[in-house]
Amino acid sequence: MYRLYDYLPSGNSYKPRLLLSLLGIEYERIDVDIMKKETRTPAFLVKNPNGRIPALELENGEYLWESNAILCFLASHGTPYMPTDSLAAAQVMQWMFFEQYSHEPFIAVARFILMHTDPSDPRRAELETKMDGGYAALDVMEQHLAGRDYFVGESMSIADIALYAYTHVADEGGFDLAAYPGVRAWLRRIADRPGHILITDA
Repeated sequence: MYRLYDYLPSGNSYKPRLLLSLLGIEYERIDVDIMKKETRTPAFLVKNPNGRIPALELENGEYLWESNAILCFLASHGTPYMPTDSLAAAQVMQWMFFEQYSHEPFIAVARFILMHTDPSDPRRAELETKMDGGYAALDVMEQHLAGRDYFVGESMSIADIALYAYTHVADEGGFDLAAYPGVRAWLRRIADRPGHILITDA
């Protein structure tokens, strides 16, 4: 059985938790509180030397970390969430790289700042830049979703899961999705999937 080292509020941890639920795979969830620096302990650093969650302990005792790498591993065993066509698979990776470089550093970080700092914290000065970057990512997503239901092909893939994780809680980072009807419709489609769980579901 897999063990997922997880922190419930984290969108990055939510990605594999959501995919495991969609696939109906049983696993053991182990809570690691990043606010108490539990990912920086010697015991955890053996699991992930980068000191971050999530980390997935495999049945053979090896550890896999980085949320999108975990998604690729879980989806690549004959599931509908990773295309077999080489171009479609590359397009899935394209959007997952976009999520990590152009989306998560803005939307996720703005959310973290608002949720975990007080108004006097110096990090609040970063918010304007984070908001600009986040809205730029949402613009790209809205344009791409015009006339299509999912990011790659005709069905949901791990690209959608990667982008859904922080987009569906973007309001917690101060983002207003009112001007993004395509994104909002896409969020509803994913939320309606059998096996969907909330980010707060253990």
